[in-house]
Amino acid sequence: MAVSDETVAVEQGASPAQSPLVAVTFQRNAKRKEKYLEAEPKVLGITQICFSVYMIISLSLFRAKGLSSSGSDIPLLVFSLLVIVAGSVAVAAKNLHLPTLTACLVMQILACVASFLNMIFTIILLGVPSTNCWFNSFERNTVNSTYNYNTICQQVESIHSHFFAGGILIQACLLAISATLAAYCCKVVNCCGAASKMPVITIQSPADQQKEG
Repeated sequence: MAVSDETVAVEQGASPAQSPLVAVTFQRNAKRKEKYLEAEPKVLGITQICFSVYMIISLSLFRAKGLSSSGSDIPLLVFSLLVIVAGSVAVAAKNLHLPTLTACLVMQILACVASFLNMIFTIILLGVPSTNCWFNSFERNTVNSTYNYNTICQQVESIHSHFFAGGILIQACLLAISATLAAYCCKVVNCCGAASKMPVITIQSPADQQKEG
């Protein structure tokens, strides 16, 4: 591109205190926090809450009916509560407040660990039979032979196995959601590296420089 003689003259006559015709500076991206919204945190956070509430209600019903004889469901309940808290923080972080985003990052990392451990506990519970049902059926069959409690226990076992098989898929889904939200939070909080900067080009006309002078 050709440069006019007037522009060359202004550049040569400009003192060091004067601003150049073209200035290139690097500034932080003011809209970098909005990248968190690309993860659809409201949808994913509500999904975390709904799945965890479903697991808690179902496990509570198993325990209330005496169909859970193992203590492995207790940490499953506790870790599900942790995932609920993480989902709530993820939804609250939509305000793009930096401390809330930092808290969301911490909670989602904990939710990843909780979901992985819940997956292990769910696999354990999948292989644990509902012994209380069979024990009660033996006692009832000796007293009253009208009802076939063995058939009922077989149906309970089928429900038990199907529920925990589905629970494994739910925990895998929760693990993927937590990892996704944690990754987006990490990009916004800049804990994975320095914040990206955008080049800003400022152009001044010779007339503007003369006014400044």
